[in-house]
Amino acid sequence: MTQTTAFHLQMRPDNIGVITIDVPGEKMNTLKAEFATQVMEVITQARRNSQLVGLVLISGKPDNFIAGADISMIDRCHSAEEATALSRQGQEVMANIAALPFPVVAAIHGACLGGGLELALACDVRICTLDEKTRLGLPEMQLGLLPGTGGTQRLPRLIGVSQALTLMLSGKTLRAGQARRLGLVDDAVPQAILLQTALEQVVKGKKPQRTLPTREKLMQAPLARHALFAIAKKQTNRKTHGNYPAADRLIDVVRIGVEQGSRSGFDAEARAFGELAMTPESAALRSLFFATTAMKKESGAQAQPREIASPGVLGGGLMGGGIASVTALNAGLPVRIKDVNLSGVNHALQHSWDRLSEKVKRHQLKPTQRQQQMARISGGTDYQGFARRDLVIEAVFEDLALKRQMVSDVERHCQPQTIFASNTSSLSIAEIAAGAQRPENIIGLHYFSPVEKMPLVEVIPHAATSAETIATTVALARKQGKTPIVVADRAGFYVNRILTPYINEAMRCLLEGEPIEHIDQALVKFGFPVGPIQLLDEVGIDVGSKIAPILLQAYGDRFAAPTAFEAVLQDGRKGRKNGKGFYLYTSSRWRGKKKPDPALYRLLKLEVKSRQSSEQIATRCVMMMLNEAARCLEEGVIRSARDGDIGAVFGIGFPPFVGGPFRYMDQLGIASIVNTLGNLMQQQGDRFTPCDALRRRTDMQEKFYISA
Repeated sequence: MTQTTAFHLQMRPDNIGVITIDVPGEKMNTLKAEFATQVMEVITQARRNSQLVGLVLISGKPDNFIAGADISMIDRCHSAEEATALSRQGQEVMANIAALPFPVVAAIHGACLGGGLELALACDVRICTLDEKTRLGLPEMQLGLLPGTGGTQRLPRLIGVSQALTLMLSGKTLRAGQARRLGLVDDAVPQAILLQTALEQVVKGKKPQRTLPTREKLMQAPLARHALFAIAKKQTNRKTHGNYPAADRLIDVVRIGVEQGSRSGFDAEARAFGELAMTPESAALRSLFFATTAMKKESGAQAQPREIASPGVLGGGLMGGGIASVTALNAGLPVRIKDVNLSGVNHALQHSWDRLSEKVKRHQLKPTQRQQQMARISGGTDYQGFARRDLVIEAVFEDLALKRQMVSDVERHCQPQTIFASNTSSLSIAEIAAGAQRPENIIGLHYFSPVEKMPLVEVIPHAATSAETIATTVALARKQGKTPIVVADRAGFYVNRILTPYINEAMRCLLEGEPIEHIDQALVKFGFPVGPIQLLDEVGIDVGSKIAPILLQAYGDRFAAPTAFEAVLQDGRKGRKNGKGFYLYTSSRWRGKKKPDPALYRLLKLEVKSRQSSEQIATRCVMMMLNEAARCLEEGVIRSARDGDIGAVFGIGFPPFVGGPFRYMDQLGIASIVNTLGNLMQQQGDRFTPCDALRRRTDMQEKFYISA
């Protein structure tokens, strides 16, 4: 008979009930509304045993406990009242578990997130495995929500208000050791003894409430508590600029629970959850969640990917070292590096060593594990060890002749089926492949710096790239922990193409006398993680200067950089990497809060005075980006508006709370975008001319998303 329930009870001879959570037909356990009845049924069934000692909750899945609630369940709610009712239903289930007269132990292996952790919090004891897959957290903030089934009330009581706020506001997930030190779990053990340890905890009976650390106890005093919430509000607003309403609501809900008691806290939590579920910010963030989930199931081409077992990297510089690191440490593959100098190879090895050493320092790895992972990386100055490499990623200088030489070398030294992936940010893949013996194996794979932190990669096939090469490259990028989008082989690809006019417009604002920090702060206030001028310093002013001429040649005057920009380059300013850019890098005290370099104003002969509002500056820069994004979709540079949104959010930090450039345009209305561009065209020049794609959609009253 087909199993339809996700909760299965087994009564043991020792009168301990083991409830196994196993959602039928799904890889991950997620909580659904219909499970409320199922949970209560198995508990009622267990209680029929008059000698019941207690219960253990454990997952039947091999690598996850409960990965959270089914987000589509929230998406189906049409009103705040419906979402509030959903929250109250979940709260009732958790309250019933928490009120059971016998001990209930959560035995956790793998992901225990969101509603899964809220279920565990309702139990008396939490035991988790020491496995690397085990992660605990309440990441609802990343969806514009707050924990809605009791988490905002139970977590502060368990680990203290200060620590609970930090965990929930950040959406951070914890490893087993971190969770144990915080008091989130009572013990962390090898997976082999997880169930046995949980059963032993049941036998010990109900556990007394955990004693909070002294620091958290002090926070319970009214004056200290008032200061804590005031500081939390101030720090949160400084980070969110009011763009994420869930953060403020979370602080308020926790405060109500602390000051007015749990009943008021639970009520406030349910109401806040319902109202937040209806906000445009949460809708946009959920759309990104659904988009990235859907993309994980796509191969990028109508072909099955080949399994990559032995990749190589050409170039041991900043990019090459980062690519080798994510290949070896994230994908777990043995990688061979080639550089013209041993110093380049050593630089790449040092990059991974430093990354692993930081994990050792944080007690996330043991020194022996660091050695084991470093053993996956080797290198040299020739092609020794490349004969069996099945994919080679090239990360050498942006020089067409050099990259073509790399193609020739790989075709000579590697297997006939070896894929050649070029990490180029500006050069045509077709031109790199020109003269290749096997052009079907050649593809672009554009990473963003720093490689280990930036989630996006652009996969760029040229006309002759095979479907198998595309699918295999996409699969490798995912193993490296990246989100890949397939884009066309056009100048600038997608991300750099929409980024360049945005940065150029910021430069024009600067040359009009707007202060550097005013320009950057305007875009941070809009929702970008850093402003355009600081971003240029981070990426490298010299890197930007190489991309701009290619775009200018391909697309015309709207990509022309301000002429005064040449003076910045001639002054030897490359940005953060050489400690000389638009900002000062002369002292560690500027770290975190950078100061503009006043010498740059003198260099450009500027009289600095803020004349435009933050909104005016942000509008100018963002509209240039939106206009170009619409052109990219029209020209087939990106395959869909969804890919364009993912690329902009994950590649350059376009504000996630608006869902990306295309959802943002739908939200504002295409006609409104065209009107704004038209006004800017009158004020600033033809570079703001609305593109045909936007004009046509205005005429047809179309949106980028049919269901938007």
